[in-house]
Amino acid sequence: MKQAFKSMLIAAAVTLSAGIAFNATANTEKLDQLLEQLKKERTVEGRANQERERAFLAERADKQALLNTAKRQFTEEENRGKRLQKEYADNDILIGQKQQELESALGTMGELFGVVRQSANQSIGAITGSIVSAQYPGRDVPLRSVASATELPTLGEMEELWMALLTEMTESGKVAKFDAQVVKLDGGTETKRVTRFGTFHLTTDSEYLVLNSDTDQIQPLGRQPQSKIHNSVAAYHKAKSGEIAGLYLDPTKGNSLLRLNQQRSTLFEYYLAGEEVGIIITVVFFIGMLIALERIIVLSVVGGKIRSQLKNLANPSDSNPLGRILRVYHENRTADVENLELKLDEAILRETPKVERGIGLIKLFSAVAPLLGLLGTVIGMILTFQQITLYGTGDPKLMAGSISLALVTTAQGLIAAIPLLFVHSIVSSKAKSILHILDEQAAGIIAAHAEKEKA
Repeated sequence: MKQAFKSMLIAAAVTLSAGIAFNATANTEKLDQLLEQLKKERTVEGRANQERERAFLAERADKQALLNTAKRQFTEEENRGKRLQKEYADNDILIGQKQQELESALGTMGELFGVVRQSANQSIGAITGSIVSAQYPGRDVPLRSVASATELPTLGEMEELWMALLTEMTESGKVAKFDAQVVKLDGGTETKRVTRFGTFHLTTDSEYLVLNSDTDQIQPLGRQPQSKIHNSVAAYHKAKSGEIAGLYLDPTKGNSLLRLNQQRSTLFEYYLAGEEVGIIITVVFFIGMLIALERIIVLSVVGGKIRSQLKNLANPSDSNPLGRILRVYHENRTADVENLELKLDEAILRETPKVERGIGLIKLFSAVAPLLGLLGTVIGMILTFQQITLYGTGDPKLMAGSISLALVTTAQGLIAAIPLLFVHSIVSSKAKSILHILDEQAAGIIAAHAEKEKA
């Protein structure tokens, strides 16, 4: 841009000079000055061009030096790559030779290595799931390193395997007590005194514990076993020195039976399986038992009053049936035998409903309860066949609820009917005993009155 400007300036100057030449009145001094200025500028411009040319040549030399250096490095790296390829091939051949030498040198040591790894793998599962690990944690760590090793185990690693197996064997015959962190059902932990019975069980002073192999934590059973098994723990720990106390043990060593025992339904869960029919049977049962209880109490009180009245027949009381019958006799002593007999029969008939009240209802409930159980059985079978129709027989769990309804309601009906039959028999016998006394006393009164009339 600057060079073009200068060229234009020179052209303008020449044009101006030409114009001045045409004009005879041009100023010669100004032309000389302009010429001198142009010479100076030309000199400066030449120097600048020379400087730029020298800089360009210097940079060109530097770039050529860099290019030469890069070519030299490329050649060196190419030669190095060829050398490394040759070394790699040589080393590969050497490794194969050394591997063959190693296999020849190992001999039976290779078999020993395989046995050690196999034993370590088998021992990891047994030791991790063993309750001995609750007392001695971390025994599986060296075994895992041996099992995953790709080289011959060291003497120390083989000793660790031997010690782990020996510890498991010796501790399986001991009853040991130790303090450990026990996970509570609410998620927290607390330190408890734990008793280990060989490899069978972990217990506190009152309950069974299990070792969770996934988290390596001791935790209580979600549901303790039935009372006779659960109570044996406390009985064992309360036994004094020298006493013999029994304790239920799980022979599977993994608490499998105890864990399965948690899945056993309780009596209340069995009861809930009866659903609505079971609730109806329960209501019928309790109503029948309440009526029977009321009747037993009332008839027992009435029987006691009648026995007291038998000791004092001359003074009848209106508080008991026999006293009311005797009062009817005293009120009709002058009547003939036939009228007196009718009066006494009428009095007995008035007392009979009071004595026999509720007995028929108890008998009805004792007959209805098993029928309701049979109804539940039929409903359960209908639901079972409906589920078979919809889902097939592939999953028995789908039918378990309906089958439980069918079986449980039958059992509930029988459980309700049997006690109701017994209490019905008791109430009926008490009522018959009272009525028998009334009939007996009435017959005696009529016989004595007839003898008086004959006399």
